[in-house]
Amino acid sequence: MDRAFAIEPARDGARTGLSSAGNQNMAIEIDRLSELLLKMADENAPGREFSAAIADLARTGRFANLKQVLPPVVYSELWERYQRDPVRFIEEWEHLAHEMQHGFIQHARQRLTSLTRLQQAGSRFTPAWKSIQRALDSRQNDLLRAAVAAEFLDLIEPAVARATHLRECVVASASSDEADRYLDEATRCYFFALFTACAVMCRSVLEEAIKQKLPDELRKLIRSRYRNAATLGNLLHEINNNLLATGIAPDFPRLANQVNDIGKKAVHQGLLSEDEARGCLQNAREALQMLLQR
Repeated sequence: MDRAFAIEPARDGARTGLSSAGNQNMAIEIDRLSELLLKMADENAPGREFSAAIADLARTGRFANLKQVLPPVVYSELWERYQRDPVRFIEEWEHLAHEMQHGFIQHARQRLTSLTRLQQAGSRFTPAWKSIQRALDSRQNDLLRAAVAAEFLDLIEPAVARATHLRECVVASASSDEADRYLDEATRCYFFALFTACAVMCRSVLEEAIKQKLPDELRKLIRSRYRNAATLGNLLHEINNNLLATGIAPDFPRLANQVNDIGKKAVHQGLLSEDEARGCLQNAREALQMLLQR
């Protein structure tokens, strides 16, 4: 179960289904990966075999075998329920196995979502099969593994489409490792539909790049004036007042201010649209090229 949802790399062209058709075949391959994930979910859903085994042992008169694998308290409770109504007991566990198998992907997605949003205590009723499945999967984490795999498969085509809107950002001089990481994160946020986060990171990359390119005297002045907490807006204000001294291209402040405006909107006014994020990222990349042109 540890590696039930691992996807092995293809070893040859025939296995991947790729050919000169390129994009069309890649889209088909993604569909095949989705089908493979669903098949794995059907076969390896946590709790399915456990529930089916209890039903089978009860139906075939081998209930006592459970004593070897279950804690005494759990065994006693199941034995008591079985004695009260053997037919219903078997039907319930068969039904649980069925629900665990066919509801696995949906449950997996809910499990992942429960980690990304606030959960109000006692606000939801959890069906028995989900409680059992989650308890049995507490160490294997196949619920989370399947949910993440399904979510990333859904993101592939939209991410590819967004990536086609960008070109390599080629600059004449380097900035810093931190600026590179900020730009990397901003771009990946855009690819994967984290549009508000993309704009926030665009501000960060410009802040970092500007600090690296300012003359030493101006950098010290800004550090002292803003107590080492200068925002992008602060930095652009100082650049406007010292444009000749910085040697920065005259058009840079205009683009950088557009990035700053969208970034402030992201922080203070709500979630951004895809178009806003793309425009912010493109402006940030163009501004970086101006800043690092020499």
